[in-house]
Amino acid sequence: MAWDAVVVGGGVAGLVAARELVHAGLRTLVLEQRDAPGGAVAGHTVAGLRLDAGAESFATRGGVVAELLDELGLAARVRTPEPVGSWVHLPHGDGPLPRTGLLGIPADPLAADVRATLGPLGALRASLDLVLPASDEATLGALVRRRMGTRVLDRLVRPVVGGVHAADPDELAVDAVSPGLPAALRRERGSLARAVRSLRASAPAGSAVQGIDGGLHVLVEALVADIEARGGTVRCGATVTSLESERTDRWVLATPAAVDLLGLSVGTPDPGTPVTLVTLVLDAPALDAAPRGTGVLVARESTDVTAKALTHATAKWGWLAAVAGPGRHVVRLSYGRSGQDVRPDVDTALRDAAVLLGTPLGRDQLLGSAVVRWTQALPRPSAEHARVVAAVRASVDQLPGVTVCGAWVAGNGLASVVPQARAAARAMI
Repeated sequence: MAWDAVVVGGGVAGLVAARELVHAGLRTLVLEQRDAPGGAVAGHTVAGLRLDAGAESFATRGGVVAELLDELGLAARVRTPEPVGSWVHLPHGDGPLPRTGLLGIPADPLAADVRATLGPLGALRASLDLVLPASDEATLGALVRRRMGTRVLDRLVRPVVGGVHAADPDELAVDAVSPGLPAALRRERGSLARAVRSLRASAPAGSAVQGIDGGLHVLVEALVADIEARGGTVRCGATVTSLESERTDRWVLATPAAVDLLGLSVGTPDPGTPVTLVTLVLDAPALDAAPRGTGVLVARESTDVTAKALTHATAKWGWLAAVAGPGRHVVRLSYGRSGQDVRPDVDTALRDAAVLLGTPLGRDQLLGSAVVRWTQALPRPSAEHARVVAAVRASVDQLPGVTVCGAWVAGNGLASVVPQARAAARAMI
């Protein structure tokens, strides 16, 4: 059977691209190797609750994800996290993360929550950013160290970046980890604090992230339904080994396997650090007070826990707290830092959760659990990865009827993936 277009990879990027193609009237086939579409935006059921098994929020920058959700009829279900803040776990104790920050970088270095975590001297050093001359640093780590000092880097930025990207700030280019930050720095004459403040001010409802009532995985269900309603086909359990496998004039390769499928000798895209997520559903009324807000990020130097981050999902999302009911809580722990491959069990997660939440938790309180391991879900935006991607794109530009998309090309997060996938598909149209 001939198709107008074939999309290899049924993650969000592939589904977004396929939706563009079917809306243009093209008969489109999506081929996904896993047994379900959506990639790292997946759902599962734990203790009777339908929860996110992967990503659970999206960055609001640019409004691109909100626009897609509106088109899919999901705008009314968009939710902002509860305004209870979050914390960082440090070797010398816990402290709040900046309420107004970006990747842990404070918009106000002298704010009370910043002083509580950095100490007076650390906050004063960070405030020098407001008067230092503009500088040009290659990596996020070097930029923060230069502008605000090592305490901001070690106590705030490194735990956040490790939790979000499973990477170290010294490995990441500034524009790769925060696309809008370089331009904001130029506008604000080099001040990192003022650049962050301007970016936060432009975020909808003052929040840098949002989610969906019912879970982010609802997006995948809506995309698949829209594609199939317009005559497209989403086929799972399908392994593509050659571009001769289907009859079509248009290929959208929404997978890092594009390098092999095209026979390119340009290197290998960075697969990122394997990440394991352990979800715990607990009967724990002591957590009703949200003792650590929406969650905790862990400094690498902390040795009393193995997890790199904890999300208190029922404190973060009001819709989930209402579904779970009083005293029942959903906690999710994340494992796997740059250079590490951690495979925790439920007992390890319970111990870590008790330490990070400052609340005793035992097996007798566990109502249900799930362990999910993700590989290639968070490509590390390193200089070498950027080189490989640039080489792939240059090669694809010479191949009519072929394009690429996905987090491995666009960068991590739906705010990066969605517009690039749409652009890739429109190029095929």
